[in-house]
Order: sequence, then C-alpha cells, then structure tokens
Amino acid sequence: MSKQVDLDLLRQFSPLDSLKPENLVALVKKSRLHSLQAGRSLFKEGDTDKRAIYLVKGDIELRSKDKIIKTISSNTTESLHALAPVLPRKISARALNHVEYLTVDSDLLDVLLTWDQTGSYEVGDLQTDARNESDDWMTKLLQTKALYNIPAANIQAMFMRMEQVNKKAGDIIIKQGDEGDYFYVIVSGRCAVTRETPLNEDGIKLAELRIGDTFGEEALISEAKRNATVKMLTDGSLMRLSKEQFQILLKEPMLNLLDIEKAKEQVQNGAQWLDVRLPSEYGNSHLDNSINIPLYFIRLKLKTLNTETKYIACCDTGRRSSAAAYILTERGFNCSVLKDGLNMSGIK
Repeated sequence: MSKQVDLDLLRQFSPLDSLKPENLVALVKKSRLHSLQAGRSLFKEGDTDKRAIYLVKGDIELRSKDKIIKTISSNTTESLHALAPVLPRKISARALNHVEYLTVDSDLLDVLLTWDQTGSYEVGDLQTDARNESDDWMTKLLQTKALYNIPAANIQAMFMRMEQVNKKAGDIIIKQGDEGDYFYVIVSGRCAVTRETPLNEDGIKLAELRIGDTFGEEALISEAKRNATVKMLTDGSLMRLSKEQFQILLKEPMLNLLDIEKAKEQVQNGAQWLDVRLPSEYGNSHLDNSINIPLYFIRLKLKTLNTETKYIACCDTGRRSSAAAYILTERGFNCSVLKDGLNMSGIK
C-alpha cells in the first residue's frame, strides 16, 4: 500500500532537507509513502530501480544472501540517509515489524540538487520580468526527461544564455515551413500548436502549451524546417535559446568522462578524488582518500585547490560532478568526471 507524502516528511531526510521550497514541492509529486508488514521486503539484492529509499517508521535488517549485515531503526542518524543507494543494490532489506518507508525519484532528486547548487549563484542574472512565475517554468523544465542526460553545467549555461521575449495574444512565434532559429520555453501565458494540411490551410490544432512547456527543438535537432505553427493564445513571456547555443549546449555536451577503471588508474598515478556532494552525504559514505567540497562551495574554495593536481569529480550520478568539473575547467584546473557517478560504479 502506498500514499502521497507531504513536505514536512521530505524535509526530515538528507539531502532532501537542503532543497529550495519550490523544488521540494516538485519532488513531492514523485514521492510515495509505503507500508509493509513484518517479514516483507523493501528491496532485494540486484534491484536497479532508480528510487531513493528512506526508513520512516519501524525496524529493518539488511542482508547479503543469508548473512545479516546490520539492523536499522527509524529516528536514528543512519535512517536519515537513503538505504543502499548503490545500483544494482548489493544487499536486501526486510521489515522486522510494521514498517513505513519513503521512495523518491532519485533521477529527479539529483537534477533538483544540481540546479539548486549551480543556479543559486547566477539565476538572478536572468532577464525575466515574470519573477513570480520563474520558479514554475524552471522546475517544470528541469523535470523533462530529455535533460536528464545533459551535463548539469550545460543546463546551467542554457538558463544563463536564454533571452526573454514578451508576446501578445495572436502573435506567431514559429511558422510551419520556416527554418529553425530558436528553442523556446513558456514562462507565462498559453500557446496553440497547429499544423496545416492540404485539406485544412487554417491548421489543425495539435496541442495547447502552458508554463514550462518547450517547443522548437525538433527543427534544431533534425536540421529540418518547422513542422508546425505555434501562436500565442494569451499575452505571455517566453525564454528562447539560439540555434547556435542549442547545438553547443544541448546537442554536443562535452566533458571528460572516465569510467571507473580508468578513474582508479589515474588515482593510482596521483589524481585526486573530489567528492562534490553535501557534507551529510559524504559523511554517510565516501571513497577513501577523497576530499569533499560541496558543489555550492566550489567557487569559494578555488584557492584551496592545486592547479597542478588532476582532479576526478564524483557524486552519486555524475550530474553535480559534471557541473563542478565545468566550473573548475573554466578556471584552468584539470578536472574529469566519474562517468555515471558513485551509485552506478558500485564503489561507494
């Protein structure tokens, strides 16, 4: 049995407690509270579901095959962190009594953590007059699955290089048959998507777009002409990214990614692990001989890093470490990224 959760419950756990309120609200929609009777499993060894699992109530035991590794009780320091986050999971968890546990979409959590810790420095530079609605469109855009595989640094740069355009009801934003020039996100207002056919020159309505919806990318990705017309239904504002920037930031993300074997080899040859997760995450589990500088602190700690040292940035999934590597590389440091992060590498 499962049910929806509230903000107060999410705030009890790490690193959920560090999220901005608007991003925590977005995460509520991707979280569930489950209950189990004694003897039932929360998860099993080999599980690959991308869910962060937190113990809310009761006691559990963690097992590897037939061996009991440890027991964990709710309301303890250990229960504040996700259980067995490394995928595929190396252990199983079984309820010792009536248990309640929380599941959170770990992909979305990581995207929101990354945006919180990169955008906070420069988001004020965005030239938008719709401040009260900016969080809505940004949060919705960040939940787009297509962005999950784009390095966080590129997502940050995308936001910073967008420009705002204000439009009136009836204005045509893109016209079917034209060359692609911009990628758009709706900040406020509504748009209609129509497509002309030989039998209907006025166009058939395909969709209605609202705050946070995007359009225009198909022509930019395929290098083809616009396949539909988008017109404003109401007054509103759009953020747009030029074709050139779209190609660089979203089509051709470039970072030096290392698989785990290559990363280990470089560490043996003098490279330094740089863990950019929050202190609470690092304290719960980290690589031997790694140093911890949270992503949000990177810019402030540049003087503590050595330009002669090769760094390998790491986090749970590779998103925050991608952002850190982008920041450091821009400033002359030699920094690579652990591909797919600690969870998928199975070394945490």
